[in-house]
Amino acid sequence: MNWEQIVGQENLKKLLRESISDNRVGHAQLFIGKEGYGTLPLALAFAKEIFAKENLHSSSKVEHLNHLDLHFSFPVFKEKSSGLSDNFLENFREMILANPYANNEDWTKILESENKQLTIYADEVDELNKKFSLKSFEGGSKILIVWQADKMNIAAANKFLKFLEEPPKDTLIILTAENIDFILPTILSRTQLVEIPRIQDEDIETFLKNNHQIGDEKLRETVFQAQGDWNSAQKLLVSENADTEFEDLFVMWVREAFQVKKKPEFLKNIVFWGRNIAAWNREKQKNFLDYCAEMFRLALLQNYGNETLVYKRIDSGGFKWDSFSRFIHGANIEAILTEISDADYHLERNANPRIVWTDLGIKLSRYIHKAP
Repeated sequence: MNWEQIVGQENLKKLLRESISDNRVGHAQLFIGKEGYGTLPLALAFAKEIFAKENLHSSSKVEHLNHLDLHFSFPVFKEKSSGLSDNFLENFREMILANPYANNEDWTKILESENKQLTIYADEVDELNKKFSLKSFEGGSKILIVWQADKMNIAAANKFLKFLEEPPKDTLIILTAENIDFILPTILSRTQLVEIPRIQDEDIETFLKNNHQIGDEKLRETVFQAQGDWNSAQKLLVSENADTEFEDLFVMWVREAFQVKKKPEFLKNIVFWGRNIAAWNREKQKNFLDYCAEMFRLALLQNYGNETLVYKRIDSGGFKWDSFSRFIHGANIEAILTEISDADYHLERNANPRIVWTDLGIKLSRYIHKAP
């Protein structure tokens, strides 16, 4: 991965390169931010720059992910009681070479593991200790990139802490994660935090113009919907109807919520609605929550007259967007978004999804009728 292949993030790229040239690289870095913002591409470019300083010729191997001193750990499912990344390394390489901005949902689909929870296990850390006890193949640094370090289970995190505290000689550790809430504080305290911000809209727009044939209207819509996430932008380009299923279920939810006040028997429809969504894998459920939160925010903007910021509306199936928007206002938007955020938290903590979705569905029927 070369710096120029990374979308935007010019200030951060400059800071990372300067830290290498000034010999200010700590032995453990934590790149925190959504995958679509460029956490892994930045980690790869960072690793390549470090290798290039030591051996310019061999550093080019990073581009094909076959540098012998570059190692990866990432969440997997157990296979015959083994939970090692190496069992799935070829799948991971293929995914990252095709799209270094890929996220956990993409990885789950590749492994066809929708009903399995992907985790970094304790035996993975034991394997790392074996690998890094060996000498460097190229005679310089050894670099470990832990993709989605927030997916470590407790046993793995405790073992990894020791690895982090007493790393083998000439070892650099780069962790990437979306959420620091699921990383042990003792691990956090021993890493140098690098916050990866969302990509600027202007940078996504420029990259789209330079690399894709796209009309002005589609360009504007894609940039708005991507919300600084290049992985999302790529998916929006190849799928005109990416949100069709989410849109239909959102409309169903809103319509049932409106009906419940006058006809309580509609509650059973919300229960069935929740059961349908609860059957999805966790990443898809969380993506639907993100979609719902965004639609409520756009409805609020519509209601308050900021139509130029409303880049997406729901007009299909006879849904009346303007009428719906009038019910989303300052008196209920905070409660609605809080409930969606809480649902996301509970799903992350492996709560029963049927209960989470039924509870969320019913609560909307209460908030949506709240007077401005």
